[in-house]
Amino acid sequence: MTHGGCMDYEQRIVQDPAICGGQPVFQGTRVTLRTVLASLAERASVQEILDDFPTLREADVRAVAHGLGDHS
Repeated sequence: MTHGGCMDYEQRIVQDPAICGGQPVFQGTRVTLRTVLASLAERASVQEILDDFPTLREADVRAVAHGLGDHS
């Protein structure tokens, strides 16, 4: 399902016991959902998160932010 062009973040997250101890990560990366949520909680901008984690896609970060109710 999409909301305003953003795919639901749940569709971008995978769990594999062989990757990061089975923590939820963004598909195709080793960046955990917890890491991105912590960055958003610290009020990091999407660009700051992308600069810190270049394997992420902008749509990944925006989908998580949108899921949290931050529609900016």
